[in-house]
Amino acid sequence: MAGSIALALSAAPAQAVGGEREDQRMPRPADSRHAALAGAGAGSAIARSAVAAASTPSSYEVRPGDTVSGIAARFGLRTADVLAINGLSWSSVIHPGQVLRLTAAPPSAAPATPAAESGAHVVVRGDTVSDIARRHGVSVASILSANGLGWSSIIYPGQTLAIPETPVLASATKPVAPPPPAPAPAAATHLVVAGDTVTAIAQRHGVSVPSVLSANGLSPSSIIYPGQQLSIPVAAGPAEAGAVAGLDAEQAANARLIIRIGRELGVPDRGIAIALGTAMQESWIRNLDRGDRDSLGLFQQRPSTGWGTADQVRDPAWAIAAFYGGRSDPNGTRTRGLLDIPGWEGLSFAEAAQAVQISAYPDRYARWEKPAYAWLAALG
Repeated sequence: MAGSIALALSAAPAQAVGGEREDQRMPRPADSRHAALAGAGAGSAIARSAVAAASTPSSYEVRPGDTVSGIAARFGLRTADVLAINGLSWSSVIHPGQVLRLTAAPPSAAPATPAAESGAHVVVRGDTVSDIARRHGVSVASILSANGLGWSSIIYPGQTLAIPETPVLASATKPVAPPPPAPAPAAATHLVVAGDTVTAIAQRHGVSVPSVLSANGLSPSSIIYPGQQLSIPVAAGPAEAGAVAGLDAEQAANARLIIRIGRELGVPDRGIAIALGTAMQESWIRNLDRGDRDSLGLFQQRPSTGWGTADQVRDPAWAIAAFYGGRSDPNGTRTRGLLDIPGWEGLSFAEAAQAVQISAYPDRYARWEKPAYAWLAALG
């Protein structure tokens, strides 16, 4: 989610570190699941919202064994909203005795752009910056800039966003990549502070996440902590020129292929972004030859559930086309891709990814929405 491969900062993460593959994948049910998902999404979300608004306490004291997602589910809230209200990230940790707010505080001082001149939007449950931008005919980058937000910022219900006055042309509705971070000096070090993640540190110093992990003998599941000194490798040179917003050369090459095939199939930008985010969650956008049970490839597709032979799902072009589905689906009607999901355009980012993947951890796709749009803007 965001590029954003977040690592926890203390003993036990409130949410598992991003990008990991699911160790427990739910069996893929019959095709009828997609119609049921599409039909039930909007109505059930409204009903849950009404119940939550009536019964949610203003705060909650964390108990041993609690997680943010578990607390959110208990009160009918979205995990992302609870994180945003409390200033937490997906990699933050919570501890017994900590008090979490469950209802949004009044919005802080109004953004610099006057609402009377530029318009405003009050965030409701399910909103994303990209959806708001599309609804008002402006670019994602302009909304982020007008409200002092970054590509990894979280918005929450009740927040008022300033809407810029000037609409963009249809050809410019694609999100604009944020300016590249300034490169760090060679052989620099970074002192970890509360709230830091390896992804944020890498972006700040203009290097890739894998290079920071490698320079410090860390793995994607390692935990960093305040006061720790991290070595920062030499800023990207020719060998790392393919790195984009936290992607190394291998990931960037696979991301370009996902984008190119999406363009060839006529998939809208939102669908391509969903494919990018799904691939990051499932495989770190790497063509893996291993996975849970017989899961393989960029999207960890399983030959045993009809996604193709082992060789086919390890073929990136095949796997990508199968994920998109539609009339060009190499699997025909044996599986359903994104374009085969009725009303997928109206689903949230995570709901659309989950409709294809049927993961045991459906909420984890949401963290990659903003990074996916940044990758699309930079590579597409």
